Amino acid sequence: MRRRVVVTGLGMINPLGTEVDTVWDSLKNGRSGVGNISIFDASQYPTKIAAEVRGWDITMCGEDESKWEKRGRHARFAAGAAKQAVVDSGILDSIQDRSRIGVYFGAGEGNQDFFNFTQMVAAGAEGTEFDVEAFMRKGFAILDPILELEQEPSMPSAHVANMLDIQGPNINCLTACAASSQAVGEATEMIRTGAVDAMLAGGAHSMIHPFGLTGFSLLTALSTNNENPHGASRPFDRLRDGFVLGEGSSVVILEELEHAKKRGAQIYGEVLGYGCTSDAYRITDIHPEGRGAIGCMNAALQDAGLSADEVGYVNAHGTSTTVNDKVETVACKAVFGERAYSVPVSSTKSMMGHLIAAAGVTEMIVCLLAIRDQVIPPTINLENPDPVCDLDYVPGEAREARLNVALNNSFGFGGQNVTLAVGQFRN
Repeated sequence: MRRRVVVTGLGMINPLGTEVDTVWDSLKNGRSGVGNISIFDASQYPTKIAAEVRGWDITMCGEDESKWEKRGRHARFAAGAAKQAVVDSGILDSIQDRSRIGVYFGAGEGNQDFFNFTQMVAAGAEGTEFDVEAFMRKGFAILDPILELEQEPSMPSAHVANMLDIQGPNINCLTACAASSQAVGEATEMIRTGAVDAMLAGGAHSMIHPFGLTGFSLLTALSTNNENPHGASRPFDRLRDGFVLGEGSSVVILEELEHAKKRGAQIYGEVLGYGCTSDAYRITDIHPEGRGAIGCMNAALQDAGLSADEVGYVNAHGTSTTVNDKVETVACKAVFGERAYSVPVSSTKSMMGHLIAAAGVTEMIVCLLAIRDQVIPPTINLENPDPVCDLDYVPGEAREARLNVALNNSFGFGGQNVTLAVGQFRN
């Protein structure tokens, strides 16, 4: 029999709050974390709004600001969420061999050195033709090697391991919007097979910077509803016009069941199943028939030994883009059949925006809290029903419900799809 994996600690920093209880309260009450961009001057962009983390800095988790001066914004969020999770779980007070606990993150790139890059481009563009040597000379003169290193996606997991003296496996995957769900799934497999007894699994990302905003704007993927920030993210709504960038980090402590029970750990729930597929279609488009989404939802159920009839809630990827919401609806119908119309599906991205690589684990925590409190968070801003999105999306207000099992969907650019099945812990 494979080893069972439970969740014994939670940590969360995102646009709705800087601790789990605050975020959960905001979600249940349908609050929005979207506002005007303040991190940099976005006045010349078609999109001028995002969901930023506000009112938090690295000293709030007991770290020395000077030590983190050159470290990425997302790495700071990761440190804060990781500290919350380990304190919540008490795992580091109980585990004797630090090589039996590791870190698996789905983290994105660090701070992008936009200003220095523009200076390099300007130096190379002074003549009639682009001067690569001038571009390079300027780079050698002004670039800081530490800042350049901090752009690497692997840095948050490295900093967390160093900060907490975690000596086991240290891994980062960056499969776009599916990254942190994949991190949870792969970390679960490591515990199941006995490679480790516990893992810090999570994600961290911030793409609220000039390069991030430019890229998604060129893809016409972002909402331009600048006059109504709180209403801009509107999954499954007929008037949706794109997603809203968010940022932050979430971390869970995954632990082998007997290890957790032996130390008397609190248990939030169990990771029951993990499904992972590829659309093998287009880089920026989900397969129109939802074959990857259907495949990973079914794979997660099969891995968990569950039937679709046992699922009481789906936390949708629900980005608020025309194609994603339509295809995810198609996928839910294929998986649940006629019962699809009675399975509540909601998108919490309507409130916190899209945390990109950090989205999946954040929404997995939402599923665990929904099961714990028997409350489904709503999809806000769903005011104009779309005929092609005709499921129960829990519009407007949270809803009490009897829940034992939930699915969390994460579908990323490039065609990466991950579904996690989580459930109420039962001996």
